[in-house]
Amino acid sequence: MAKIGVESSLTNVQDALRERGYDVVDLKQEEDAKGCDCCVISGQDENVMGMQNVVTAGRVIDARGLSAEEVCQEVENYLG
Repeated sequence: MAKIGVESSLTNVQDALRERGYDVVDLKQEEDAKGCDCCVISGQDENVMGMQNVVTAGRVIDARGLSAEEVCQEVENYLG
C-alpha cells in the first residue's frame, strides 16, 4: 500500500487513511516526507520561513477546509 505523509495536527486524517490500509508517516520535519507517495499538509505552517525545498516527488495535498473523507478521496484520486 502507498506511503502517505500527514502533518501531526491532522490526526483525524491519519486515522482515516490508516483505516483504509495506507502506511501513514507522521510529518514532523522535512526529512519525514522522503519516500512518501503523497503528503497531506494543514497549510498552517506553509512556507513559514520563505524556504521551499522539494523532498518528495509525490503530490502535496492541502487539507484546509476539507474533511478527512475528502482528503482520503483526494489521495485515492491521485494514486489512481
